[in-house]
Amino acid sequence: MKIIKIKDRTSTLINELLEVWEDSVKATHLFLSSEEIENIKKYVPQALKEVSHLIVIENENNVPIAFMGIENTKLEMLFIRNSERGKGLGKQLLNYGIENYNVNELAVNEQNPNAKGFYEYMGFKTYKRTELDEQGNPYPILYMKLER
Repeated sequence: MKIIKIKDRTSTLINELLEVWEDSVKATHLFLSSEEIENIKKYVPQALKEVSHLIVIENENNVPIAFMGIENTKLEMLFIRNSERGKGLGKQLLNYGIENYNVNELAVNEQNPNAKGFYEYMGFKTYKRTELDEQGNPYPILYMKLER
Protein backbone atom coordinates (compact mmCIF):
# COMPACT_ATOMS: atom_id res chain seq x y z
CA MET A 1 0.00 0.00 0.00
CA LYS A 2 1.18 3.49 -0.75
CA ILE A 3 0.12 7.05 0.03
CA ILE A 4 -0.04 9.31 -3.02
CA LYS A 5 -0.63 13.05 -3.33
CA ILE A 6 -2.89 13.40 -6.36
CA LYS A 7 -1.97 15.97 -8.96
CA ASP A 8 -3.95 14.76 -11.99
CA ARG A 9 -7.60 14.26 -11.04
CA THR A 10 -8.77 12.16 -13.96
CA SER A 11 -12.40 11.16 -14.39
CA THR A 12 -11.35 7.53 -13.79
CA LEU A 13 -9.78 8.44 -10.46
CA ILE A 14 -12.77 10.56 -9.43
CA ASN A 15 -15.09 7.61 -10.20
CA GLU A 16 -12.88 5.23 -8.19
CA LEU A 17 -12.89 7.62 -5.23
CA LEU A 18 -16.65 8.06 -5.54
CA GLU A 19 -16.98 4.27 -5.14
CA VAL A 20 -14.80 4.39 -2.02
CA TRP A 21 -16.88 7.29 -0.68
CA GLU A 22 -20.20 5.51 -1.29
CA ASP A 23 -18.99 2.22 0.20
CA SER A 24 -17.68 4.02 3.26
CA VAL A 25 -20.78 6.18 3.77
CA LYS A 26 -23.17 3.23 3.46
CA ALA A 27 -21.21 1.41 6.18
CA THR A 28 -20.72 4.33 8.58
CA HIS A 29 -23.47 6.90 8.05
CA LEU A 30 -26.36 4.71 9.14
CA PHE A 31 -28.48 7.78 9.93
CA LEU A 32 -28.72 8.62 6.21
CA SER A 33 -31.35 7.07 3.96
CA SER A 34 -30.38 5.63 0.56
CA GLU A 35 -32.09 8.61 -1.05
CA GLU A 36 -30.07 11.07 1.04
CA ILE A 37 -26.83 9.27 0.14
CA GLU A 38 -27.72 9.48 -3.56
CA ASN A 39 -28.44 13.21 -3.20
CA ILE A 40 -25.13 13.89 -1.45
CA LYS A 41 -23.27 11.70 -3.96
CA LYS A 42 -24.08 14.22 -6.71
CA TYR A 43 -21.81 16.79 -5.03
CA VAL A 44 -18.86 14.53 -4.21
CA PRO A 45 -17.10 14.60 -7.61
CA GLN A 46 -16.97 18.41 -7.53
CA ALA A 47 -15.64 18.37 -3.98
CA LEU A 48 -12.95 15.86 -5.01
CA LYS A 49 -11.93 18.06 -7.93
CA GLU A 50 -11.84 21.29 -5.92
CA VAL A 51 -10.27 20.34 -2.58
CA SER A 52 -6.75 21.79 -2.39
CA HIS A 53 -4.95 18.60 -1.34
CA LEU A 54 -6.22 15.14 -2.27
CA ILE A 55 -4.31 12.25 -0.74
CA VAL A 56 -5.06 8.62 -1.69
CA ILE A 57 -3.98 5.23 -0.40
CA GLU A 58 -3.75 2.60 -3.13
CA ASN A 59 -3.54 -1.14 -2.58
CA GLU A 60 -0.96 -3.42 -4.19
CA ASN A 61 -3.04 -3.40 -7.40
CA ASN A 62 -2.91 0.43 -7.60
CA VAL A 63 -6.61 0.67 -6.73
CA PRO A 64 -7.67 3.47 -4.36
CA ILE A 65 -8.96 2.12 -1.04
CA ALA A 66 -8.89 5.28 1.09
CA PHE A 67 -8.55 9.02 0.65
CA MET A 68 -8.64 12.37 2.40
CA GLY A 69 -9.07 15.95 1.31
CA ILE A 70 -7.44 18.91 3.04
CA GLU A 71 -8.17 22.63 2.74
CA ASN A 72 -5.64 24.89 4.50
CA THR A 73 -5.21 23.07 7.84
CA LYS A 74 -8.70 21.52 7.92
CA LEU A 75 -9.46 17.89 7.14
CA GLU A 76 -12.44 18.20 4.79
CA MET A 77 -12.97 14.49 4.09
CA LEU A 78 -11.58 11.10 5.02
CA PHE A 79 -13.14 7.92 3.66
CA ILE A 80 -12.03 4.29 3.69
CA ARG A 81 -13.48 1.39 1.73
CA ASN A 82 -15.50 -0.64 4.24
CA SER A 83 -13.55 -3.86 3.63
CA GLU A 84 -10.34 -1.97 4.53
CA ARG A 85 -11.58 -0.43 7.80
CA GLY A 86 -9.76 -1.35 10.99
CA LYS A 87 -6.37 -1.76 9.26
CA GLY A 88 -4.86 1.56 10.33
CA LEU A 89 -5.43 3.41 7.04
CA GLY A 90 -7.30 6.28 8.68
CA LYS A 91 -4.48 6.69 11.19
CA GLN A 92 -1.89 6.66 8.37
CA LEU A 93 -3.81 9.27 6.38
CA LEU A 94 -4.52 11.55 9.33
CA ASN A 95 -0.93 11.39 10.57
CA TYR A 96 0.26 12.17 7.04
CA GLY A 97 -2.08 15.18 6.97
CA ILE A 98 -0.92 16.39 10.39
CA GLU A 99 2.77 15.99 9.51
CA ASN A 100 2.68 17.34 5.94
CA TYR A 101 -0.19 19.84 5.97
CA ASN A 102 -0.48 20.81 9.64
CA VAL A 103 -4.04 19.47 9.80
CA ASN A 104 -5.44 20.66 13.13
CA GLU A 105 -9.21 20.83 12.71
CA LEU A 106 -12.17 18.96 11.25
CA ALA A 107 -15.92 18.53 11.43
CA VAL A 108 -17.64 15.17 11.95
CA ASN A 109 -21.24 13.97 12.08
CA GLU A 110 -22.18 13.41 15.71
CA GLN A 111 -24.27 10.43 14.53
CA ASN A 112 -21.10 8.70 13.28
CA PRO A 113 -19.75 7.58 16.70
CA ASN A 114 -16.92 5.48 15.24
CA ALA A 115 -15.49 8.50 13.40
CA LYS A 116 -15.93 10.72 16.46
CA GLY A 117 -14.14 8.15 18.63
CA PHE A 118 -11.35 7.77 16.07
CA TYR A 119 -10.71 11.51 15.94
CA GLU A 120 -10.75 11.72 19.74
CA TYR A 121 -8.25 8.84 19.85
CA MET A 122 -6.07 10.81 17.42
CA GLY A 123 -6.04 13.81 19.79
CA PHE A 124 -8.93 15.94 18.51
CA LYS A 125 -11.33 17.57 20.97
CA THR A 126 -14.78 19.01 20.28
CA TYR A 127 -14.96 22.78 20.63
CA LYS A 128 -18.35 23.46 19.00
CA ARG A 129 -21.56 21.62 18.11
CA THR A 130 -24.33 22.59 15.72
CA GLU A 131 -27.78 21.01 15.48
CA LEU A 132 -27.75 21.18 11.66
CA ASP A 133 -25.17 20.22 9.05
CA GLU A 134 -23.79 22.70 6.51
CA GLN A 135 -26.78 22.07 4.21
CA GLY A 136 -29.29 22.77 6.98
CA ASN A 137 -30.23 19.12 7.51
CA PRO A 138 -30.95 17.82 11.05
CA TYR A 139 -27.59 16.06 11.46
CA PRO A 140 -25.60 17.52 14.35
CA ILE A 141 -22.00 18.39 13.52
CA LEU A 142 -19.09 18.36 15.94
CA TYR A 143 -16.23 20.75 15.23
CA MET A 144 -12.94 19.44 16.55
CA LYS A 145 -9.42 20.80 16.97
CA LEU A 146 -6.19 18.93 17.52
CA GLU A 147 -4.84 19.32 21.03
CA ARG A 148 -1.08 18.82 21.09
